[in-house]
Amino acid sequence: MICLKYIMSQFTNAIIPAGIAVLFAFSIVACDEQTSRPSASAGTGTMLVLLHDNPGNYQEVWIDVQRVEVNNKADESTGWVVISEPQERYNLLELINGAQEVLGEAELDEGTYRQIRLILGNNNTIVVDDSTYQLKTPSAQQSGLKLNIDAEIQEGLITTLALDFDVKRSIVKRGRGQSKVEPYLLKPVIRAYALIETGTISGVVAPAEAEPWIYAIVGEDTVSSTRSEKITGEFQLLGLPENTYDVSIEPTLEGYESQVIPDVEVTAGEDTDLGTIDL
Repeated sequence: MICLKYIMSQFTNAIIPAGIAVLFAFSIVACDEQTSRPSASAGTGTMLVLLHDNPGNYQEVWIDVQRVEVNNKADESTGWVVISEPQERYNLLELINGAQEVLGEAELDEGTYRQIRLILGNNNTIVVDDSTYQLKTPSAQQSGLKLNIDAEIQEGLITTLALDFDVKRSIVKRGRGQSKVEPYLLKPVIRAYALIETGTISGVVAPAEAEPWIYAIVGEDTVSSTRSEKITGEFQLLGLPENTYDVSIEPTLEGYESQVIPDVEVTAGEDTDLGTIDL
């Protein structure tokens, strides 16, 4: 296992050594995709899978990840290879502003892998108003959450995939007359992307007490979102393909006005630092 839990802000062609944990800094290198590294045998490369979150307005959201698999076959019924079996629970709301969790890594045969699959366990929960509820998940535990990818494994290289779990869109509140014991459903909405193909936007909102939501928008589509840190006001938007974005800042505390920063350029493999944004 490498990198453990760390914070990422910009990407270079460097490798984080095994077992290193890094704290929040906004200037840290993190396991870039397709980074050279010795392979145990010819014709194989390494896939590294990371998890992070587009947050939602809850206290905690825990998911129970049992297994991670990938597939390089056209026939979905065959060809699945196990990347890892974490059998761990992750609080998605801790995985924001550059924080990511390593779900696993494995050495794979060269080739193009078309799908990744998460197998969830039964211990998925949400905390709302200090009360904990089980999250009912329709079918992910049995067949897994399948995501389309286009990951090329090359000999001696590390290919890094990031899974962006959109909590806001993934949690569904059940209607009246339905279960009061399980009032929330988990219908996961996850975006998988190759780390090397994306960049980030970071900055600091002042004052931090405004606790705004920050959105990276192209046209009418919100590509990434986060909420600034309560103490520092720092934020980072991850997984942004090369493009020009409008960055929308929406304070949650009354007395502060929304702000939009237009035409923010993002380059793959780089961080665009907006500096301090005064509300």
